[in-house]
Amino acid sequence: MRKTLSLVCGVALGLGFAPAYAETLQVPEAPAARAMIPSRGMSMSQVEARFGVPGQKLPAVGQPPISRWLYPNFIVYYEGHLVIHAVATQSGMPPGR
Repeated sequence: MRKTLSLVCGVALGLGFAPAYAETLQVPEAPAARAMIPSRGMSMSQVEARFGVPGQKLPAVGQPPISRWLYPNFIVYYEGHLVIHAVATQSGMPPGR
């Protein structure tokens, strides 16, 4: 058994197999960019007061009801009347596609 293990390790090293290493790079989100889209927990009226009327309001679907408001630079997702997520979109790309 020991000879087989030594042979397998020797062949693996001889063929150039080496342990692989990975690193996770975390890039913090710029605070200024985050301030330009609604934050979680904001109400629909707060979003509309701060960011204006959206280009399109899509009706709620599912249970719990999830709706979307489409702005030129971001999409806001609501559960009921509160923001659960907001996503910045690329300039020039139609939102919601």
